[in-house]
Amino acid sequence: MSNLFLLLLLLLLLLHLSVHVQSATLPSDIIALQALKSSIKPSTIPSFSCLASWNFSTDPCARPRRTHFVCGLTCTADSTRVTSLTLDPVGYSGTLSPLVSKLTQLTTLDLSDNFFYGPIPSSLASLPNLQSLILRSNSFSGSLPPSITNLKSLQILDFSRNSLSGYLPNTTNSLSSLRRLDLSFNKLTGSLPKLPSNLIELAIKGNSLSGYLLQSSFNGLTQLEVVELSANSFTGTLHGWFFLLPSIQQVNLANNSFTRVEIWKPGGGVSDLVALDLSFNRIEGYLPLNFSVYPVLSALSLRYNRLRGAIPWEYSKKETLKRLFLDGNFLNGKPPDGFFSGKSSVSGSFADNCLQSCPTSSQLCWPSQKATSLCRQAYGGKPS
Repeated sequence: MSNLFLLLLLLLLLLHLSVHVQSATLPSDIIALQALKSSIKPSTIPSFSCLASWNFSTDPCARPRRTHFVCGLTCTADSTRVTSLTLDPVGYSGTLSPLVSKLTQLTTLDLSDNFFYGPIPSSLASLPNLQSLILRSNSFSGSLPPSITNLKSLQILDFSRNSLSGYLPNTTNSLSSLRRLDLSFNKLTGSLPKLPSNLIELAIKGNSLSGYLLQSSFNGLTQLEVVELSANSFTGTLHGWFFLLPSIQQVNLANNSFTRVEIWKPGGGVSDLVALDLSFNRIEGYLPLNFSVYPVLSALSLRYNRLRGAIPWEYSKKETLKRLFLDGNFLNGKPPDGFFSGKSSVSGSFADNCLQSCPTSSQLCWPSQKATSLCRQAYGGKPS
């Protein structure tokens, strides 16, 4: 075999490989990537950013990526499909192209901490393999697309810190794989719908949700550990079933308009509740004694409500309790001595109440109690 023939054979092989590299990524995926970049203002694409390296004269999924497509996307092992889009937080500004829905093998879409604006495309519902959809800290507006509930593989949905408005879709519970939902700090209104049954973390704080917390919204949520619904407009009674959700650990319902709270004893003394914040509501009545029987409760805040009566001595005997904030109520009587013994490690505040003989040597009693006139008025003119 002559050297010339070997050379021709080698050239044909290289040509074949070159053509193969050029056509590696599925054309529809390339179209989607081009649309994504073209929908972003060029002036907001820094020279050092991931998008600046997206040069479509080369194949997006081809290896090695030394100069082009160096970051921002990952591909399948055979370099034919895009599986992840994770843009760097450098201040990209633009809209999210609906053509992203052509990336049908996408499992992760993360555009967080940029300046994307406009509506969230309903076409995202055409991504059957999507597991993480993170659009946190942008300027998206409009309502949540109802079609988003068609994403049956979705495990993480984070639209927090945008300008979304309107109601939560009534079919939210159809997100059967969802584990973490964060819609905090938007402009959402209405009540809480039925929640996905496999949810572990729920965060919708800093919105304008209203109405009662209904048991029907939480039915079947046996894995729910974290509930963050602070800074909304929920009202009415917070019923005892809520604290008996089987996996509940951390609850923040501060800055709402609850007026009453029921605390049931956990069956068999079993509960994972560690931290509870009900501060800045309108809760009336006496301090619930049953908090003292929650076995691992470590932090409790009921500050700035309308509670009255004495602080139960059982609170001072609870060894797991490390942080206790009861300030800003109308509690009276003498606080339990156990809080002021050398053995107590509780921090917090009993200030701005109607307590007598609260030791000024203890930080729990700082800065001071309410004026006597206010306390008399709160208790119908009688001594507090």
